[in-house]
Amino acid sequence: MKAMILKSFGGPEAFELCDVPKPVPHTGHVLVRVHATAINPLDYQVRRGDYADAVTLPAITGHDVSGVVEAIGPGVTAFAPGDEVWYTPQIFDGPGSYAEYHVAAESIIGKKPASLSHLEAASLSLVGGTAWEALAERAALRVGESVLIHGGAGGVGHVAIQLAKAIGARVFTTVRAANIEFARSMGADVIIDYESEDYVEAILRETAGRGVDVVFDTLGGDTLSRSPDALAQRGRVVSIVDITQPQNLVQAWGKNAAYHFVFTRQHRGKLDELSALVARGQLRPHVGAVYSLADIALAHARLESRHNGVQGKVAIAVVPSLIA
Repeated sequence: MKAMILKSFGGPEAFELCDVPKPVPHTGHVLVRVHATAINPLDYQVRRGDYADAVTLPAITGHDVSGVVEAIGPGVTAFAPGDEVWYTPQIFDGPGSYAEYHVAAESIIGKKPASLSHLEAASLSLVGGTAWEALAERAALRVGESVLIHGGAGGVGHVAIQLAKAIGARVFTTVRAANIEFARSMGADVIIDYESEDYVEAILRETAGRGVDVVFDTLGGDTLSRSPDALAQRGRVVSIVDITQPQNLVQAWGKNAAYHFVFTRQHRGKLDELSALVARGQLRPHVGAVYSLADIALAHARLESRHNGVQGKVAIAVVPSLIA
C-alpha cells in the first residue's frame, strides 16, 4: 500500500511517499480502506518533533479516518466488510491514517454518518470528539449558559460553535474580520473581531459585566491567564492547548474558576453522539481545502501558516477520485 512516512522530525518536507506492507487485522481489530483523512494542529506538532519521546521513527502519522471496512479480525461483531466507518486512531499508539489502509480496535470505530461524505467525516472525527469532550463532558455546558469559543473559524472552533448551540448555549466567539460571516453561519450569537477589539471588554459589555459561564481555549498564548477576566463566578475554562509558558491564575482564584485540560480519548460513544447531531441537522463539518495523499506536505505547510485562508478543516483525499 501507499503511505506517507515521516522519516525525521522537521518541516513538511520530512514526509516521503512509500510502498509498505498492507496491515492485517488481529483479534478485535478491523482493517479499513482509508478513503479520506485530515490535517490537525496535532499532526504538524507531531511532525516537527513536539512529541518526539512518544513517536518512534520512521512513522505513519495522522489522526482521522473515514473509509470502508475491508476485513475483520477474530472476535469482531459490530462491523462487516463493506461498512462505511469513521474514527480517530489511538494517539501515540501505532500507525496513523496517512496511508491507504489502517487497522484499528473495534471499540474506537463508529458507523459513518450516512449524510456525510468521506471528506466531511474525516474532517469531524478528531475535532468533533475533542469539542464534545471539552464542552459536553468536561465543562458540562448546559442549556441557557454562555460560552466563549476562541478561534471560531478553525477546525475545532467551528464544530464547537455548532455543538454549543445544539446544547442550547449562547455562543460568543473570536475570529478575524474575514471570518465573521463564516462564524455567523455556524451559529455564533456574538462574534468578536479580535484584531480590532479586546475580547474581554466585548464580553463584559455584552453580558452587562457578568461574564460567560465557560471559556473554550483552542489557541493558547495568554488565554488561560486572561480568561478569568471574562468569566462569570464559578465559571469553567477548558483548554486543548499545550501549556508551554507560566500562567498567572490569581484572577481565577477570585472567580472560583475550574480549569480543565483535555487530551481527547478515543471511543465509539463520542462518535455516536456526534452522529446523532449530524442526523438531526445540528452539526456539519466545513471542509475548507482538499489535498491528495501525495501533497500532504503542502497541506501541512498551509495549515501551519498563521493566516492560511482556510475556514474549517483541511482534508486529504486518500482515494484520488474524491478530489473534485
